[in-house]
Amino acid sequence: MSTEASALGATPGDSHSSGGAPASEGLFSPSAAVSTAGTSVIATRGLTKRFGSLVAVDSIDLDVRRGDIYGFLGANGSGKTTTVRMLLGLVLATSGQIELLGQRMPKATGRVLPKVGALVEGPGSYGHLSGRTNLLLLDGSGPGASRRNRGARVDEALTHVGLGGVGRRPVKAYSLGMRQRLGLAAALLRSPELLILDEPTNGLDPQGIQEIRQLLLHLHANGTTIFLSSHLLAEVEQLCTRVGVLDRGRLIVQSQLADLQKPTGRIVVRTPDIAAARSLLDGHVEHQDGDRLLIRALDPAELNARLVQRGVRVSELGLERRSLEQTVLELTGPSADRVEPS
Repeated sequence: MSTEASALGATPGDSHSSGGAPASEGLFSPSAAVSTAGTSVIATRGLTKRFGSLVAVDSIDLDVRRGDIYGFLGANGSGKTTTVRMLLGLVLATSGQIELLGQRMPKATGRVLPKVGALVEGPGSYGHLSGRTNLLLLDGSGPGASRRNRGARVDEALTHVGLGGVGRRPVKAYSLGMRQRLGLAAALLRSPELLILDEPTNGLDPQGIQEIRQLLLHLHANGTTIFLSSHLLAEVEQLCTRVGVLDRGRLIVQSQLADLQKPTGRIVVRTPDIAAARSLLDGHVEHQDGDRLLIRALDPAELNARLVQRGVRVSELGLERRSLEQTVLELTGPSADRVEPS
């Protein structure tokens, strides 16, 4: 297998399965389920990575708490994958500190990584072997895995990612989406406390993306903390509870998603009687876009009553909330892979 797959093959797991947990505990019984919510699961201080003169990751302070679905957002080339690799010990940091599950990395790698499941970039595998055989080999290569229930755990992982019926088909005959599902199955093999995923829906069709989303929500509901690195804003907005935004190696936002989507204090009004509405609300209209007005400094109920009393038809009225996309685009610069002429 590739360096990534070999390194990560020993990572999925938890304290139960490493001690030979019975098969009945399944994929959805991580030890995180009995831990106190809110404690730090990933913490970095001044984490930096340089490649020569290029600063790929610039002194970031991540704070991922137990019970989070944490969306790690950034454009391609912003430093997300490099950060994930440093968290897992696949790349050494130039400077700074990393703690996973309360222990210093990379010193505690042998104790921590068996409790972490991960999918980083394209999952590696032996193309001439079946997905099941690949997972059996992967599970057997890491310390602490129970041989007694290995087959049952592999079958369960394949079923949960939608590959239960793939049979003996070699991985070289898999589609890109099937390979991505196999990589996710590898990450889930040992019921991880912490799941670190880098672009997990890459190559999946819309139905596949929805299936993986539901699987991740199920895992989270049963105690798994999830760190999801992605450039897909809509996916993060549907899944995540907290977000961090990386722009050209710097962490520019780290917040509860709900805080980023709070009302702005302005009101959105749609009306076919746009001229009458503007005349009535003169001085309060901040912006017009077709039949849509953006109004400031009025109570919604009072505004609605005022419009209706003057015979202005209202097709929509509500508080303005900024989308995650609007927030991210406002805070970040141009795409990192954009090259302007000199």
